[in-house]
Amino acid sequence: MKTNDTGISKGTMAVKTGVTAFCLAIGLMMIDGRLAAVPLTGFLLTCLAAPFFPRFGFFAPVIYKGGIGQKVVALTFDDGPDPLTTPLLLDLLEKRGVKATFFVIGEKAAAYPELIKRIIQKGHPLGNHSFRHSTRIFFQKVAAVVKDIEATQRVLKKHGVEPLVYRPPVGIVSPRLQPALVKTGLTLVNFSNRPLDMGNRRLHHLSKRVLQRIQDGDIVLLHDRRPPRKEQIAIWLKEVEAVVDGIEKRGMRVVSLHDLIGMPVMASR
Repeated sequence: MKTNDTGISKGTMAVKTGVTAFCLAIGLMMIDGRLAAVPLTGFLLTCLAAPFFPRFGFFAPVIYKGGIGQKVVALTFDDGPDPLTTPLLLDLLEKRGVKATFFVIGEKAAAYPELIKRIIQKGHPLGNHSFRHSTRIFFQKVAAVVKDIEATQRVLKKHGVEPLVYRPPVGIVSPRLQPALVKTGLTLVNFSNRPLDMGNRRLHHLSKRVLQRIQDGDIVLLHDRRPPRKEQIAIWLKEVEAVVDGIEKRGMRVVSLHDLIGMPVMASR
């Protein structure tokens, strides 16, 4: 994987790897036909595994980190907006003077327009996180992926903004995603710090899991969807604040995603 010092997996490796595997197979076939299956099997296994590694630019260029050499990180929140948790998070971020990026689900954005309006008013950029957050979309045709992305874009354009970045559900980068992003003009942004909170279903030691791995330039993945039980919301909010506290105690600053990666993530219309 080619990676530059700003945390971008540059270019796709799938074609080059496939051609290399095919050439190796031909060469090995001349020695022993049974050996030809080795590189082809390796290529197939790589294709099957690659979508589940969010930083691996096998099928598409991926931005997963930024601000290398600076003591800064960016916070991103997926799967919202949610009327129970998003307003509380916005209040917390305002209290701490922190800007985050919200990768929103189009279906929820359409259901809670007042929350989208408030996120924008508070100065937080929005990213496209699909319309229904279904991982099945990436096993469909490119046209279906484009349709899903554009549905969320239309919802957010009603608020006078247009996301320029896209994060796939669960960070899965499938072969069909890159041509869809080319057609829609969006840039793929994933993450480098993932606490595996299972969409706020695993809150115990959430902040500890983030902070024990935090590094300069990290894009931190968190969620603003509601936990399974209402009484867990206070625990979630406390964990998020502990993340902010821990970052500051380590001499780091939380900056907006666009500052971290050096490119705009949302445009006003």
